[in-house]
Amino acid sequence: MNRFKDFEQLLTIKRYSSNTINAYVGLLSVFDTFIGENQEIHRLETPFLLQHIRNIISKRSYAYTTQKQLLCALVLYMKEMYGTHLDLDTVRPRKPQRVLPDILSLQEVKKMLDLTENLKHKAMLTTIYALGLRSGELINLKLSHIDKHRDIVTIKAAKGKRDRQLPFPESLKLLLRKYYKQYEPRVYLFEGQKNKYASASLRAVFSGAVKRAGITKEVTLHSLRHAYATHLLESGTDLRLIQELLGHNSIKTTMLYTHVSKRSMLQVKSPLDFL
Repeated sequence: MNRFKDFEQLLTIKRYSSNTINAYVGLLSVFDTFIGENQEIHRLETPFLLQHIRNIISKRSYAYTTQKQLLCALVLYMKEMYGTHLDLDTVRPRKPQRVLPDILSLQEVKKMLDLTENLKHKAMLTTIYALGLRSGELINLKLSHIDKHRDIVTIKAAKGKRDRQLPFPESLKLLLRKYYKQYEPRVYLFEGQKNKYASASLRAVFSGAVKRAGITKEVTLHSLRHAYATHLLESGTDLRLIQELLGHNSIKTTMLYTHVSKRSMLQVKSPLDFL
C-alpha cells in the first residue's frame, strides 16, 4: 500500500519536477517504514516525530543534502495533506563548509571515455560531459528534445523549472548516431528495462569508468558536469555564457569554477617573481 500516492499526485499537479517528487516520496516511504507500519507520520506528536528523525539520520548516516530533503519532504507533506505547520528547526542541519570539488582533467576524462568499450555506456558518459548535464537531465532526455537539423539539444524542466537549449557538438552527434543504430531507443535517448534508464545503473557505469582509468580523486557522476564547466572556463569561454549553459539562476553558483580553474591560478604571479 502506497500511503503517499495522493501526495505524489498533488506534487505532480503543482508541477514539481519529477526528480523532486521521486526524492520526496522516496524519503517519506523510507521514513514511514523506519517508524513502523503500525504508526503513521501525521499521527505522531512532535516530540516523538523529532526523535524518529534523529534516529534515522544517525542510523543511516544521512548526508547534509539527504537530511535537508527529508525535512523538506516532511514539512511539505504535513502542510499540503493535513494543513499542519511542522517546526523542525531543532534537527535542521547547518550548511556544511564549502569544499572545492576535485576536477577531472581533460586527460582523465579522455581516458575514462576511451576505456569504456560498451557503446551505450560510452554514449551516456560522453553526453553528460559534452553537454554539462546533471544525471537526471540525461535520464529524462528524449529523442524529441534533440534537433539535429538546428544542432540544438533542449533540456526540459531542468532544475529551477526552466528549459534551456544547448549546442549539439558534431563529435557527439557522430557517436550518438552510431549508438542509435545499434540500440534503437524509442522515446528516451537512453532507455533501461523499465523505460527510463535507472539512476543507480548510471552511477555504476561512471564508477566502472573511473576504476578502469585508475583515477584516485574523490569524484562522482556530477564531476563530469564540473569538468565541463571548468574546461570551458579554462578555454576562455565567458563566465556568463557558462552560467546559461549550466542553467544556473545565479552567477554566484557559476563562480565556483573560478576557484578551481587552472587558468585563473596560472594568471596569479608569485611574490617571488617580483624579486
